[in-house]
Amino acid sequence: MRVQKILSLTAALLVFGQLALAAQKPITAIPDITGTWESARDPSAPPAQQIQLKPEYLQQKQALTQAISAATARGEPLATTTQRCLGDGMPGMMGGPFPMEILQSKGQVTIIQEAYTQVRRIYLDKPQKPVDEVEPGFFGRSVGHWEGGVLMVDTIGIKEDVLYRSNPHSSEMRIKEKIYYAPSGFLRDEVTIEDPVVLEKPYTYTVSYRRLPDYEMLEYVCEDNRYYVDEKGQQKLHLDAPVQK
Repeated sequence: MRVQKILSLTAALLVFGQLALAAQKPITAIPDITGTWESARDPSAPPAQQIQLKPEYLQQKQALTQAISAATARGEPLATTTQRCLGDGMPGMMGGPFPMEILQSKGQVTIIQEAYTQVRRIYLDKPQKPVDEVEPGFFGRSVGHWEGGVLMVDTIGIKEDVLYRSNPHSSEMRIKEKIYYAPSGFLRDEVTIEDPVVLEKPYTYTVSYRRLPDYEMLEYVCEDNRYYVDEKGQQKLHLDAPVQK
């Protein structure tokens, strides 16, 4: 009887210990981020790091900035992606200012930006392909997985003419994201840009979002654009186009 009591007590202590360890483990449930969101200022978000371009690419950006300023001063502004009816692509589309919709489904997270109806797909629990096997595009190829409550995303294959804030990049650019709920209640996208060809070192910035519970995404079509691009790449106005209010 005494041996049985000792065995019973030992088993109870083992169960208690397992329960205690389980209670100490962090919550690993996948959060629900489905819904409509807009970029918002979160005072508690970490500050953005300074981008450091290698000298030749810094000169390239400065030359582009000067060309844009000079063309604007002449009254002949150079066309941007907006005048070309093209979306921002990655990573610009994640910054707003228009709302975006996130849809969680089995094996995929889909992000739809209202501006230009940009659609981005993050394939879950799939290996990333080599860069030279990905067809370059505006959004590249994104794969991700959940680590606890954080969606870890890796994106490659962004076309070299898809620029973020006029910063050049190479075909080797890699965008890493951590998407999660912050203690402040905001949804955050912590973005790290890596590009060994163009950057002196990787840099990180954070975009914060607040939920829009009652917002319905609107159609955004660029067919009524009053601007066009001439053979010199300059933005021109259709004088006979109706004025949009």
